Amino acid sequence: MSDSPDDDDLHAYADGRLDDEAREAIERQFARHPDQAARARAWAQDARSLREELDALPLPAFNPTLDPAAIRAGQAARLRTRLAIAASLVLCLGLGTVGGWQARDWRSPDTSLRTLPMSDAIAAYKLMVVDRSAAVDFSGANMGDMQAWLVRNVGASAKLPDLSAAGFQPRGGRLFATEGGAAAMVLYQDAGGHTLSFYVRPPESPRRLLPAGQRADGGLVARYGTRQGLLFAVVGPQASLGETAVSRALDEQT
Repeated sequence: MSDSPDDDDLHAYADGRLDDEAREAIERQFARHPDQAARARAWAQDARSLREELDALPLPAFNPTLDPAAIRAGQAARLRTRLAIAASLVLCLGLGTVGGWQARDWRSPDTSLRTLPMSDAIAAYKLMVVDRSAAVDFSGANMGDMQAWLVRNVGASAKLPDLSAAGFQPRGGRLFATEGGAAAMVLYQDAGGHTLSFYVRPPESPRRLLPAGQRADGGLVARYGTRQGLLFAVVGPQASLGETAVSRALDEQT
């Protein structure tokens, strides 16, 4: 401490943050600097008056939105959402050579017959299941939660097929972006670890709807069609998608 107390010393004295030795030392300096002593004592009196006034006020009601844990949870949720959107955009770039060329061809009447239907659904299955190059951004085995997630992101007319009779349950979903709007893929698995996917998206235009059909792509099969104005495809290995129970469940849904 210097010969003349500075503002930090005076504030510490006024707030009662000094130990006995430091307080005694500054009080000795006050004898040589009465003006600073007066300032420090005035600050101390102001602080006491303010505390007395605040003590008389009732505490505000608890606001859960101001709880630090709630604030941190909200920040983490917003960060996850931003990361999911960014990942989906990157993923769409990877699918651009398939989905982009498909969309271009569908817009050209003279090439529409050469376009393979729902190529983006098969490309998404290969990316997520075969290559495992991306992860789901929504997890859950609850059919109701997955259906609610699908409706929130694609629309009220999007409806998950119930494949439980064939032993398949939803395990997670991922969002994609298309020219027509948001698309989503929900992955199903059975007890043996076999995976099917349900991919749904809006058409490029109301005139670009798909009749029900099926096609093979290597070892994969896609069953596709239109329901409630949305295009959909169920994709999986021939052995799984060709099972009688799976075919029956899909026939009942479509």
